[in-house]
Amino acid sequence: MRVVLAEDLFLLRDGLVRMLEARGFEVVAAVEDGPALLAALLEHRPDVALVDVRLPPTFTDDGLRAVLEARRRIPGLPVVVLSQYVEQIYARELLADGGGAVGYLLKNRVADGGRFAESLRHVARGGNAVDPEVVRKLLVGNTRDALLARLTPREREVLALVAEGRSNAAIAARLSMSEKVVTKHTSNVFGKLELAQSDDDNRRVLAVLAYLGS
Repeated sequence: MRVVLAEDLFLLRDGLVRMLEARGFEVVAAVEDGPALLAALLEHRPDVALVDVRLPPTFTDDGLRAVLEARRRIPGLPVVVLSQYVEQIYARELLADGGGAVGYLLKNRVADGGRFAESLRHVARGGNAVDPEVVRKLLVGNTRDALLARLTPREREVLALVAEGRSNAAIAARLSMSEKVVTKHTSNVFGKLELAQSDDDNRRVLAVLAYLGS
């Protein structure tokens, strides 16, 4: 599986390259700034891009801008953001752009290399991998409090797991309930958020997060 990596800190970038290669990934490019990231994505068209949001030259949203531009030119390009913080505006923009599978992971919460590698593979295959803390902060900071207030604590928990890209079976196992009950909870979530249901899990997750961020 081919990866383009963008991280401005040399030690972290080098460590990520070594970790990924040890787990069977081919890092076709490891760059340190936004312009180089865009060029590498367009040249290599990787299976997945792993990027930090804040890259040179401005250290604001250069990483995000590069991947959004790349997704306009390469429809469906899978992207995983690996950030130190929950950048709410940036997270919502990426998750809501509808351009393909996405992940948003927090650096200080990645504690297992195997699970991290599986998250990359999951996104590369078309899934989503969003850290529950990202989902929580998007929910807490949302302006649609009236709609969110409709959700029960269990429905919020199910929504967070759906946003991680988990299947109903996986959610059922995680929460020790039947798939039928999970299906009922997810149906309630989308009904209360006034979102049309879809058979496409990826579009469903993106639609929920886009709505929460609007």
